[in-house]
Parts: sequence; structure tokens; C-alpha cells
Amino acid sequence: MDPILIIILVVLAVLIIGGILIYNGLVQRRLRIDEAFAQIEVQLKRRWDLIPNLINAVKGYMSFEQNVLTQVTQARANAVSAGAQGPAQQAAAEGMLTGALRSLFAVVENYPELKANQNVLELQEQLTTTENQIGFARQHYNASVLDYNTAIATIPNVLIAGPLGFSKREFFDAEPEASQVPQVDLSVGGFGGAPPAVPPPGNQPPALPPA
Repeated sequence: MDPILIIILVVLAVLIIGGILIYNGLVQRRLRIDEAFAQIEVQLKRRWDLIPNLINAVKGYMSFEQNVLTQVTQARANAVSAGAQGPAQQAAAEGMLTGALRSLFAVVENYPELKANQNVLELQEQLTTTENQIGFARQHYNASVLDYNTAIATIPNVLIAGPLGFSKREFFDAEPEASQVPQVDLSVGGFGGAPPAVPPPGNQPPALPPA
């Protein structure tokens, strides 16, 4: 056999094998992203399921803060509906839900009977634990996305990624507002009736950990 033909066949074999290995590696990275996002969704659904129980547990006590409960309910509905809009939009909606929950827990501090209610305490603890799990799952997802996005943008992977439909994936990043506790209007004009008791300065309620 012609030596030149042998060299050509060897080069073609190396290119084909290399292309297959690159393709399989990109598929594995993409599957890891899907698996990591599924973990986030599990924890988000757990939080969505806990919130109605929390609202039912506190609404009978919070006569002047119905607007706070409405904000949490609306934020939950927005977060659920944002699930089909992609990771970036869902992260923004979840950040707003986290802020609404922080506002609710801040108001709960004004009610000693709620602070001592075992059901409320258990729900708050479960939500806090879920927030931590969401944070861990988000970190794993973002790390997987970074690895995948880097892989499809570097040579020689980029020569295969584009033609075969491997596109850049979005990170699941909370909006800046998620790290801040929103201001809650508890004035008479905002809710009607007498305003609730205000805790003394320096006695700030604990906040949920960042989402």
C-alpha cells in the first residue's frame, strides 16, 4: 500500500477518533448541567410547597401585615411561572421571593406568640435549610455551566461545538436585590388600623441566608 495513503488514512482515523472524543465530552458536560439544574428545581419546588403552609400558620396573627403576605404569595407565583423562562429569569424571580420571605420573617419578630409558635419555628427552619440547599445546588450548576461554556469556546472543541449545536448556557445568578431586605411599609396608611409594635433599635431579626 502506498505510504502516502497510509498516512492519510491514519490522519483521518485520528481526526475521527478525536472528534468523537470531543463530541462525547461536550455531551457529558451538557448532561451535567441538566442534572445540576434538576437539583435546583427539586429544592425550589420544596420551598414553593413550604410557603403556603407558612402563610397559613401566620396569617391569623398578622392583622396589620396582610400586604406582606400578599407580596410573598405573589412572589411565589412569579417564581413558579418563571421556571419556563430560563435560568436567568428564574434566578431573578427567586431572588425577589427570597427578599419577600425576609420581609415576612422580619415582621414575625414583632409577634411574640408567633416567635414561640412551634409550627412557625419548624417551617422557618425548613425554609432556611432549603435556602442553603438551593445555594449549594446553584453553585454546582454554575460551576458546570462555566466548565461547559469554556469547553465549547476553546480550540479544538469550538470547531465541533458550533456546527453540532452546542450553544452557550446561562448561569443561575440571583439578582443584586436578593441580597437586600426590601423596605416594608407597615404604616397606618399602608394597611389601616393601628401600627404593629416596633422592636427597639439594635434588635434586628435574623435574615435568611442569601439564595
